[in-house]
Amino acid sequence: MLDALRKWMVQRHRMKSEAQRERIKHLLLEFQMGRWSWIADLPSRLFFGTDLKMLATIYGTDKWNRHWYAQHYEEVLHRFRRRQTNLLEIGIGGGEAPRKGGNSLRMWRAYFPKGHIFGIDIYDKSAHDGRRIRTFRGSQADPEFLNSVVNEIGRIDVIIDDGSHMNAHITTTFQHLFPSLADGGIYAIEDTQTSYWAEYGGNEIDHNDNATAMGFFKSLADGMNWSEFRNGYKPNYLDLHIESIAFYHNLIVIRKRLHEEPPPFANEAASEA
Repeated sequence: MLDALRKWMVQRHRMKSEAQRERIKHLLLEFQMGRWSWIADLPSRLFFGTDLKMLATIYGTDKWNRHWYAQHYEEVLHRFRRRQTNLLEIGIGGGEAPRKGGNSLRMWRAYFPKGHIFGIDIYDKSAHDGRRIRTFRGSQADPEFLNSVVNEIGRIDVIIDDGSHMNAHITTTFQHLFPSLADGGIYAIEDTQTSYWAEYGGNEIDHNDNATAMGFFKSLADGMNWSEFRNGYKPNYLDLHIESIAFYHNLIVIRKRLHEEPPPFANEAASEA
């Protein structure tokens, strides 16, 4: 039934003219950002609180109906839903316009009823600050800025990189922020198709190039098996703290290990077999 309702809403919206759609989007945005935003969030949480695809449709984020990320986020984030989750999203959207964007921040606020939602953008998006939402202005490529954000937030349970999509930014931001992610936390990178686009620093020929997001994260998969290496390899921080890496279409999700597992005695077991 929810799938049918979602499709009906999308179809009705697409039947309207571009001017009508923009007017509806503007009215919804103003209502969701105003002092009565809780009225907009309440029915969304009551009727569709666990359905992230529906919430993405209601709040107009491209994590559904354009990209197809919501179904995967439901799978990996449901255990955080009723917790006092701190979520940081890089990239708020809307370009230079102060009041544009913020759709996914409000979607996350509805999905995490006890959560606090934080956003980073290179433009001033403080117009979106409000009940359980706070924004920071700065570049994801600036380590000092990222440190200041981490210090302000404290514990971070979920980090989502929907920022510049520049490959160098994606990898350096991950290496800087992943150590600050709480044990058991989730780090997601969206729109990884830019790994194959030269204008974003991608490589159109060598798809395993470690300078690209896809190449970099594919290389980390071996590190999860470091204890099986036979060449005296010394594990680094990422080897020891990545529990899993999941690759979806244009989306990567990394789960941070709850605690360091003792390495299995793989070599001895193999020799006994």
